[in-house]
Amino acid sequence: MMRKKGVLILNLGTPNSPSVRDVRVYLREFLNDPRVIDIGRIAQLLLVNLIIVPFRAPKSAKEYKKLFKIGNGKSPLLTYGKSLTRKLRSLAKNEVDIELAMRYGSPSMDDVLSDMRMKNYDEIYIFPLYPQYASASTGSTIEKAFKIINKWWVIPEVKVIGQFYNDQNYIDCIVNRAKSFDISNYDHVMFSYHGIPERHVDKVYLDGKPCADHSCEDEINVENANCYKATCYATTRLLVKALQLDEGTFSTCFQSRLGRDPWLMPYTDLTIEKLGKQGKKKILVFSPAFVADCLETTIEIGEEYLELFKEHGGEELQLVPSLNDYDDWANGLYNIIKEKIN
Repeated sequence: MMRKKGVLILNLGTPNSPSVRDVRVYLREFLNDPRVIDIGRIAQLLLVNLIIVPFRAPKSAKEYKKLFKIGNGKSPLLTYGKSLTRKLRSLAKNEVDIELAMRYGSPSMDDVLSDMRMKNYDEIYIFPLYPQYASASTGSTIEKAFKIINKWWVIPEVKVIGQFYNDQNYIDCIVNRAKSFDISNYDHVMFSYHGIPERHVDKVYLDGKPCADHSCEDEINVENANCYKATCYATTRLLVKALQLDEGTFSTCFQSRLGRDPWLMPYTDLTIEKLGKQGKKKILVFSPAFVADCLETTIEIGEEYLELFKEHGGEELQLVPSLNDYDDWANGLYNIIKEKIN
């Protein structure tokens, strides 16, 4: 008898609407996650609920309104997620069930896993759609899934499909998105990844040494294989090779930092300022950490960084679309799933 299998694909999440109230609810759930802000529980609760959320929610709501307008009144992240799920289900036929949930917001992991529980799967696969492992994204999602499933009386085999930054399907699909642009027409290519605090990558290493002591910008080895910084730089190297970029024509950087603590460097905004001052006029930007366009790509890169670049002498900053729900990505993602479940 064939074993009954279900795969839960997950992305970070989105507010239900761009209203201040819904953005506030979303930010509270997100920023109260101990893996996101890891400063001690009491300090985190005070900082998030009394300082960050009250002041940040109105500002973020304005940005989400722009994003939802672009998405015809809906969250692009959720729209792409639902469309991608439909395509995966079509590819899977009866081989495996595919479900979608968000780590924060709706559809919630609690609701979707509750529905999956009722189907009596022999095997459940948790697949966070983050190409590079980070405790604040992949780790948090896996931890949440196991917390939910741990309460079930009957627990099926539960497996995790981990990071896939070096999977050829993923690399090929990013390269395919670049084919819409003539890279030779750009002065510089940027690979901008979501930033995280430096202490998050320092915690990866059990030898007590910081990330800076582990050659993370130059190689993947046994020690740094799960270091976010190392896998981001490794992703850049794979894409540079596939795109045949020359040394000195590209850079790796990190965006979306929050607070005053040091985050992974170089920072995307400061790199853009520097390139503008150097006389660069046209920049092409990839966002390999995001498999679907969202606030950080469409608004932060596509609008805010474009404005910043122009303020410092630049003319054009072009964002390469994320993988979203393109057919080749649906096929590539299903190839990854098939390899892991068979």
